[in-house]
Amino acid sequence: MSSDMLTLEVVTPEREVVREPVSEVQVPGREGYLGILPGHTPLLTELGIGALSYRKGAQTIYVAIAGGFAEVLGRRVLVLAEAAQRAEEIDVAGAQSALANAEKALSSGASNAATDWDAVLQSLAHAQTWVEVAAHAGAVSRPAH
Repeated sequence: MSSDMLTLEVVTPEREVVREPVSEVQVPGREGYLGILPGHTPLLTELGIGALSYRKGAQTIYVAIAGGFAEVLGRRVLVLAEAAQRAEEIDVAGAQSALANAEKALSSGASNAATDWDAVLQSLAHAQTWVEVAAHAGAVSRPAH
């Protein structure tokens, strides 16, 4: 592997999602996104919910990530995620349905004192990320903001 490359590994408890040489990685850290280039200082960080992206040549590839940890050590970026899916693997209809359900729970939950707001917000963030990452694969049109 050349000196301008990193090995990216993304794994979940169920499977290996990505293992390939890349030139750049962006991970959704708990407190914001982190950019990682070859020669990055060793790092261990907690992940949030968001889109991991990486560059391979001129191509940018997206993976939806939910929770876990990322370790940067030498020329290796290891992502141990609770959940992860490549953009082209996402069940778009399922993600859109989950997003609609989370939005409904958020809007109707105001009158229910027993609502677990953390769980509702986590579900909303998860579904939004999966829909947005699927849009990168061209499976859905991007929502207007």
